[in-house]
Amino acid sequence: MRILIVKMTSLGDVVHMLPALSEAAGRIAGLHADWVVEEGFAAVARLHPSVRRVIPAALRRWRHQLFKAATWREIAAFRKALRMEDYDLVLDSQGLIKSAMVACAAHGPRAGQDAGSAREPLASRTYQRCYPVPRNLHAITRNRLLAARSLGYVMGAEAAFGYGVSTPQPPAGLALPDGFVLALHGTARPEKEYPEADWMRLIAGVERPVLLPWGNPRERERAERLAGSSGYATVLPALDLLELAGVLGRAAAVVGVDTGLMHLAAAFRRPGVALYPSTPPVLYGVQPEPGAPDFINIADPAGLRPENAGNMLKKVLSGDLH
Repeated sequence: MRILIVKMTSLGDVVHMLPALSEAAGRIAGLHADWVVEEGFAAVARLHPSVRRVIPAALRRWRHQLFKAATWREIAAFRKALRMEDYDLVLDSQGLIKSAMVACAAHGPRAGQDAGSAREPLASRTYQRCYPVPRNLHAITRNRLLAARSLGYVMGAEAAFGYGVSTPQPPAGLALPDGFVLALHGTARPEKEYPEADWMRLIAGVERPVLLPWGNPRERERAERLAGSSGYATVLPALDLLELAGVLGRAAAVVGVDTGLMHLAAAFRRPGVALYPSTPPVLYGVQPEPGAPDFINIADPAGLRPENAGNMLKKVLSGDLH
């Protein structure tokens, strides 16, 4: 069976789709998936063994370069790639108008969330098959439920899932210290940020090597200030997503804010502590698969204090949470 998954953004949403694909592949013999995903996150989709072909999209970039001939050549090549196959199912698990339009360009029956479930209800009018998916479920469960209903099997127990990806290798030539903690301080949304002074206090209490990645000049400047406040912390060089994933998969533990990289850490079975100053972890919290090391989501103000978050990190590192 050949299916096309349309799940383009963001990084956390892409990671949340992995368990649905793993479950579908386990229920349907011979299932293979192509995946439409934003070009910046294509490396994650390629990690899943059931993904045969990744079709990178660049909607974010194209919309800012519509007057360039090169942009229209890329769009034409993208549409051609979408139409190369006749799919048994085109599954839009994003539920947006833009993702629905991409699904419409592919060949095959389209399925997605109904108007009461999709983030943008108008998208549901483009599907031949619409399914209710309650909004009060965690994002991983919502993706699994939509896939199960679209493909005709019963979803397994809510807590019984697997991401199904292996950890890539870290960059060649990058020396990683033993037992390091990766501190994911960067996020695209300011309201999700953890105060810099609290980061400094948290890092100071870790008492083991702390590595600080960054993705833009602002994050690099913050990483340098955090490193300057502690003898334990080091700023990583510029890394692309796959290279950073390789570092992530070797960490003794991960601590960070609500960002897709935290969910990727869980997919790589890394323990960690996720800090949620503004978003509800009940819907978007980091979820380890059964049997994986512990991952703690902290949202209450008292728990977010650096001393408390640091203590939880130490417990995660020692495996002493029970």
